[in-house]
Amino acid sequence: MNAPLPLHATSCHALADAPFGLTRIFEPDIQLAQWARPRNPLIADWLDENRHALGTGFRQTLARGEAPDLRALPPGPGRDALADDLVLLADMLGDLLDAQTIGVRLEVVQRAMCPRFHVDRVGIRMLCTYRGPGTEWIEEHAVDRRFLGAGANGLPDESSGLLRPGHRIHAIDPFDVALLKGSLWQGNQYRGIVHRSPAVADAPRVLVALDAGW
Repeated sequence: MNAPLPLHATSCHALADAPFGLTRIFEPDIQLAQWARPRNPLIADWLDENRHALGTGFRQTLARGEAPDLRALPPGPGRDALADDLVLLADMLGDLLDAQTIGVRLEVVQRAMCPRFHVDRVGIRMLCTYRGPGTEWIEEHAVDRRFLGAGANGLPDESSGLLRPGHRIHAIDPFDVALLKGSLWQGNQYRGIVHRSPAVADAPRVLVALDAGW
């Protein structure tokens, strides 16, 4: 039987019900800041109705206040609501990181893109899942980083030694906005939130990843 994790373990996760809570990502020990927000029914229903006509997504670079070009996606109020939300997220990330441009990557995927736990080689990345399960992550005290990547020797995460006894795998709720700190953030070498893509049962999964352009 797995022993429980120590109760004094420090969390690397900050959860808030207002967007200002995302600023906690700048705290040294916080590796994941999450803004919990409600599901947008316009976007969710539009994605469900058009799930077979979404293509594979897109990559665009947006200036401050610039709307993404969604003309390749099926028209409707949901598409307009998605465009507005992407403008909001891009502007938020630009303000947080003082970036003049933001790279927006909308992914429409049929299976897990990155099914193994890993750390991104970025500074700070913003994620939001619009359809399907959210990104999975694990607390710092619940992993042994020696078994990340090649250290796993090809074994699954569950048997490689990466996951410590008593670990718990968390998931970011759909429509929540998350900032994930990577290993390239200043002072964050050998750190960064350990996370992975979830299994996709009801394809496609639709998510957006945003990165600052410097």
